[in-house]
Amino acid sequence: MDAKHQHTAISSAGLLIALGIIYGDIGTSPLYVMKAIVPEQINPMLVLGGISCVFWTLTLQTTIKYVLLTLNADNNGEGGIFSLYALVRRRGAWLSAIAIIGGSALLADGVITPPISVSSAIEGLEAVYPNIPTVPIVIGIIAGLFLLQSFGTQIVGKAFGPIMFVWFSMLAVLGVTGVMQHPEILKALNPYYAYDLLVNYPGGFWLLGAVFLCTTGAEALYSDLGHCGKGNIRISWIFVKSCLVLNYLGQGGWLLAHQGEMLNKRNPFYELMPEWFLLIGIGIATIAAIIASQALITGSFTLVAEAIRLNMWPKVKLNYPTDVKGQLYVPSMNRLLLLGCIAVVLYFRKSENMEAAYGLAITLTMLMTTILLIMWLRSKRVPLPAIVLFALVYGAIEGSFLIANLIKFPHGGWVSLAIGITLMGVMYVWLRAFYIKRRLTEFVKIEPYVEALKELSNDETVSKYATHLVFMSSAERQSEIESKIIYSIFQKRPKRADIYWFVHVDTTDEPYTMEYKVTELAKDDVFRITFRLGFRVEQRINLYFRKVVEDLVRNKEVDITSRYESLSKQHVTGDFRFVVLEKFLSVENEFPMVEKLVMQAYFYIKQFIASEDKYFGLDTSSVKVEKVPLVITPVRDVALKRVR
Repeated sequence: MDAKHQHTAISSAGLLIALGIIYGDIGTSPLYVMKAIVPEQINPMLVLGGISCVFWTLTLQTTIKYVLLTLNADNNGEGGIFSLYALVRRRGAWLSAIAIIGGSALLADGVITPPISVSSAIEGLEAVYPNIPTVPIVIGIIAGLFLLQSFGTQIVGKAFGPIMFVWFSMLAVLGVTGVMQHPEILKALNPYYAYDLLVNYPGGFWLLGAVFLCTTGAEALYSDLGHCGKGNIRISWIFVKSCLVLNYLGQGGWLLAHQGEMLNKRNPFYELMPEWFLLIGIGIATIAAIIASQALITGSFTLVAEAIRLNMWPKVKLNYPTDVKGQLYVPSMNRLLLLGCIAVVLYFRKSENMEAAYGLAITLTMLMTTILLIMWLRSKRVPLPAIVLFALVYGAIEGSFLIANLIKFPHGGWVSLAIGITLMGVMYVWLRAFYIKRRLTEFVKIEPYVEALKELSNDETVSKYATHLVFMSSAERQSEIESKIIYSIFQKRPKRADIYWFVHVDTTDEPYTMEYKVTELAKDDVFRITFRLGFRVEQRINLYFRKVVEDLVRNKEVDITSRYESLSKQHVTGDFRFVVLEKFLSVENEFPMVEKLVMQAYFYIKQFIASEDKYFGLDTSSVKVEKVPLVITPVRDVALKRVR
C-alpha cells in the first residue's frame, strides 16, 4: 500500500483511534458552551439563536474549513500549523511571523484547556455535594496527568478510543431525551435564528465569544492528521458531529422547558441526566476531560519539537518514552504546562471564570491557519475567485469571532494573550538569533586544510586527542567548514586524531525524511556526513552516526581499527569523541539596537537550557562542548596612544 493510499485509508481501528486522539477538546465542549451562552435567565430567543449559532459554527468552521478543506493541506500525511508553514514558507519570509503567532496562540490554548475541561466535569459533583471543594480535586487530577507523561501514553492511548465512543454515545442519548422534552428546539437548525440573535438580541454579537467555544478543538483535529489519516477523520467526524449536535439540541430542549427561570449555577448538560445516573455521568465526563487534556499536552509536545527543528524554539531535551511513531515527551514543556495549568486553576477557580480566558488565543491560531491556507491554495494554482471567496468568508467569520472574543480581555482573556505574547517573544528571538548567527558565522573552504589534517593525523610528536574526532558543523555546503572548527583543531590546542569526521544535520520540510550522504575528503582520514532528517524525526545523532560508520566498515570504505600498534593487532576499535561548538556573546561588540536586544535575550534564555549535545542525542557519548565567541561587529577604532 503506497503512502498516499495509506494516508486516506479507512479502517475500524483507525476510526476508533481518531475518536480517542483528536476529538477530546471539541468533544468536551458541551460541558460548558450552553452555560456560557445562557448566563442567567433562560430566554427562548437566546436559546434558539445560541443553538443555531453553534450548529452553523460547527458546520462552517469545523466541517467545511477544517474537515473538508484544510485536511487536504497535508505535508506527507502530517498536519498542523507548522506542517502547513513548512509547505509554504518559501513563498515569503513574512510567513514565519504568521506561523509564530499561530503556534504561540495554540500553545497558550494548551494551558487553558486542561483546567476548563476538568473543572467543568468535576463541578458536576456540586449537584450532589453542594459544598465539595472542587479546586483541590482539579489540581490533583491535572498534576497526576502531567506526572504520567514521562512514562508515555501507549497503554492509556489504546483505551482512549472506546472511552470516547462511550462518551459520544452518552452525549447522543442524553441529547435525544432533551429533544423529546421540547421537540420545538429542532427549528434552531434554521440559520434565521442565528441571524436573529446576532442582529436583534441586545448584545447578541458579543455572544459569539461564547459560541466560539464549541469549535476550539478544530485546530487540534488538523494537528493530529498524521496519527489518524484524513479518511478516518472525515468518517468519524460524521458520528462526532451528530452526537454533539444532538446534545446541544437536548440542552436547548431542557432550557426551553424551563424558559423564564434563572439557571442559578445549574449546568444544562448535567440537568439532562437522571438523578441515578449523575455520578456515573460525572465519572465519564471527567475521564473524557482527562483525555481532552492529554490530547492537548501531546499536541503541545509535537508543536514544540516542530518549532525546534524550524529554529523557532530553544533546543531543549526531547525524550521518546515508547516506540510509537511520533510520540515524544518534552520535560521542560511538561513542567511549564503543569505550572501554567495549576496557576490558571488557582487564579480562576471556577470553569465559568475560565470561559473568559478561553477562545481568544485560539481565534488567532485559526486566522493564521487561514492566511497560510490561502498561500497554500495559491501554490496549488486554485482559481483566484475561489481563493478570494474563501478569504472573504473565513476572514469575516474568524474576524467576527476575534472581535467578539476581545470583550473577554478584561475578564481573563488577557491571561491567554499574555501567555501567547510571551511565547511569541521566545519564538521571535530564537528565529531572529538563528539568522543573525548564520549571517555572522564565517565559513572557509575545507580543501586547503585537508592536507594539513592528514599531516596532523600522522604527526606523532603531538599527543593523540582521540582516535575518531567528530565535529558538529552547521555548514550547509559540502565544500565548506566553520573557521572556528579549523581554529579548534589547529590553534586552540592541536587536536590530533586518526580520522576526522564533520557531521551536518539538515532539517527538511518533509516530516519523516531519514537520509544521509557521505563525502570522503581524504581517504581514511577526513569524512563529511550530511544527515537529512524530517522536522518530526528524533535527533539521535549518536545512534545514526554509529549506523553510518557500521555501513562504511561493512562496505570497506573506512577502517576504524585503532592505529596504536598494540591495539591494532587485537583489532580494537578506536574511541569516538564529539565536539560541539557553543557560541557566547563576545564583549568586543558594537551592534544595532534591535540585534543587541535580540542577542541579549537569546543568551539570557540560553543559560537556562541544557547544552546542545543533549538535543543531538550525544549525551551517552564522549562529548566536549567548546565555548566560542560570537563577534557581531568587532570594535575597529581603538583610541590608544603610546607614551614614553
